[in-house]
Amino acid sequence: MTPEDAALIRDLPSLLFQAVLVFARLGAAVMLLPGLGEQEVFPRMRLVLGLAMLALLLPVLAPGLPDAPAESAAAVGLIVQEVVVGLWFGGLARIAVMALAMAGQAISALIGLQGLMVADPDMGGQGTALSRALGLVAACLVLGTGLYAIALRALVDSYALLPAGAPLPLGAAAETMAEAGGASLALALRLAAPFVIGAAVLNLSLGLLARLAPQVQTFFVAVPGQILAGLALLALVAPPMLAVFAAELQDAFQALPGAR
Repeated sequence: MTPEDAALIRDLPSLLFQAVLVFARLGAAVMLLPGLGEQEVFPRMRLVLGLAMLALLLPVLAPGLPDAPAESAAAVGLIVQEVVVGLWFGGLARIAVMALAMAGQAISALIGLQGLMVADPDMGGQGTALSRALGLVAACLVLGTGLYAIALRALVDSYALLPAGAPLPLGAAAETMAEAGGASLALALRLAAPFVIGAAVLNLSLGLLARLAPQVQTFFVAVPGQILAGLALLALVAPPMLAVFAAELQDAFQALPGAR
């Protein structure tokens, strides 16, 4: 046995621990990253992506990674900590892209499609069909415009901001998550603003119609007209709405921890 082989065998446990440590953060983040972590993406593809990133990054990150602790409890603690960091990072990106789905949920309620429900894991079990459709549009937008590359690069650079083994500042992390949630909700309300105005105008008109002609069955007249008018407005404002969303999403991705 050559000295090089002996050194490799001696360092093998430490290398395996470092590989698990890196995969813990990368794998947890990839599960939530927009476009790559969608439920429609096969789990094997996500696993292959995580392993490919591990193979590429481990030689680069290895010098800054901690060695395997002597105690198993300390090793498990480091791995869990890296999983938490990965979930936190992926969650920030996921919250940003959920703005379009939240806007779809609000638009469905405003145009009378809130009863059309489909399975939507992103919105918590079930969501409106329009919300689910816009969520898939957002995923396609991330993949089609290459925004996922910004998130992946920020994930790699996050090791400079949060080295493996360093404790996650929970207070700052929670504050960052809350700010991301507020920004995503504000963007969703901005995207749905034309429908809020349209619903207000329509309801005001129906109220006046009910006062002027009480004998008219306002509900039966309003529901089909509300849906048709809402779909027409959606077709009209969809291109600028997606353009605004894409620009805001790029800014949100560039503000991710570690992004340059």
